[in-house]
Amino acid sequence: FFFIVVYLHILRGMYYGSFKYPRELSWILGVFIYFLMMATSFLGYTLPWGQMSYWAATVITNLFSAIPFIGEGLKTWLLGDYTVGNATLNRFFALHYVFPFVILGVVGLHVVAVHIHGSSNPAGLHITSKDDTVKFFPYMVAKDALAMCVFGVIISAVIFFGPNLMAEVDNYIPADPLVTPSHIVANWYLAPFYAILRAVPDKLGGVALMFASIVILYVLPWLDTSQIRSCNYRPIYKWFMMLFFVNFFVLGYVGMKPAEGTYLLIARLGLVYYFVFFLVLTPLIGKIEKKPKNFPASINDVH
Repeated sequence: FFFIVVYLHILRGMYYGSFKYPRELSWILGVFIYFLMMATSFLGYTLPWGQMSYWAATVITNLFSAIPFIGEGLKTWLLGDYTVGNATLNRFFALHYVFPFVILGVVGLHVVAVHIHGSSNPAGLHITSKDDTVKFFPYMVAKDALAMCVFGVIISAVIFFGPNLMAEVDNYIPADPLVTPSHIVANWYLAPFYAILRAVPDKLGGVALMFASIVILYVLPWLDTSQIRSCNYRPIYKWFMMLFFVNFFVLGYVGMKPAEGTYLLIARLGLVYYFVFFLVLTPLIGKIEKKPKNFPASINDVH
């Protein structure tokens, strides 16, 4: 459920241009937190040592073997053995224990970076006067308290009434290296990137594109050439941004399906649009779009 909040936070930041100058550092730290969360969740996923846990660890660690020259040695070094086993499990357990503290430290840096220039806003405008802001108490406290209450109700309902809602039946079966599950799929929060990995027939190409799809978020502040931050005032880019959101969810859906037939075709089309959006549309549309006539001079003018 924490991934749901993080994805909403990232997508909101992309829509309102929270990654643009002068908040590049807070965006980069936020993406780093996201990367650490994915690593921590994967490490934790292997700990139950069920069928899906074992084979997920096998698939992901095999990705390192695709690296030319050093791949096999790097894979063996990570596993502590030639195959996934007790040595791997002990290492993953230790890392899974340490990573949350690393995340906590980076979150602290993220908060400090946010407070240097202040939070962004839906209008994507700089704060020019006190009239552009509201007091932290009671307004911001009440807003965050309401969000926490809603989140608490939803997660409590799932814990008490549907604890197996997102569970995998195959993972209740003890890990067996001799029996391969019929379909090895990623959890929903990693599925978009898993879909990108499987969309490319070449192993090294798939691994490179999967990592590139994450790394590209780090350079997003410099790919966007527009002087306007918020998509509220970017009529062309807004629709491509919304299509990107839909495309991301579609990639997540096909990432949880077998890599064959229509699902594979959709994954490849989604892969193409994912990178076209960042590398072509974002820089190009930023140069084409101009400030609209109704562009506000300050945050106070919006209201």
